[in-house]
Amino acid sequence: MREIETKYRVVDLEALLVALKEAGVEMSAPAYQDDQAYAPAGWEPARGKVGHTFARLRTQGGTHTMTTKTPLANPMECVEYETVVADREQMHGALLALGYEPAVRIVKDRRTGHAGPIGVCVDVVEGAGVFVELEVLADDDRDGPAVQDELDAWARGLGVELERTTDTYDVLVRPPAP
Repeated sequence: MREIETKYRVVDLEALLVALKEAGVEMSAPAYQDDQAYAPAGWEPARGKVGHTFARLRTQGGTHTMTTKTPLANPMECVEYETVVADREQMHGALLALGYEPAVRIVKDRRTGHAGPIGVCVDVVEGAGVFVELEVLADDDRDGPAVQDELDAWARGLGVELERTTDTYDVLVRPPAP
């Protein structure tokens, strides 16, 4: 399955939530997510993400999930695999044994909703700010950047101030290099 998404820095959270409601998107209550991102051993950000497989361990409400993401055309279009794991520490050990290195921790409160086939996530990310992600899951050969353009048009139609970013959360929360 491919996940194709766009992400925006939110200027006014309340204005966004009102605009989403007016667009017919019912958002969930915030849920706390604790993510540990992993990169392949020896990988450096200067190498880019496309073609490299990354992993994430997430805990939300006592449930642990492990996800792999392999960016295709850009970091916001990924082949994704995800499964629930019984023991986060054992999965952490398995990822280390497979050659992954812990990269960055991402902690956020996430609200979710849907606008037809579009998944909507509103995130308050520790150390990075407030964001909205729009995503589509695709099991066909749709052009990822074209889908991202459609998602961007939908976001712009909300009529609230949004700043599009092509950075993923692992980049946004990472301290700048000296």
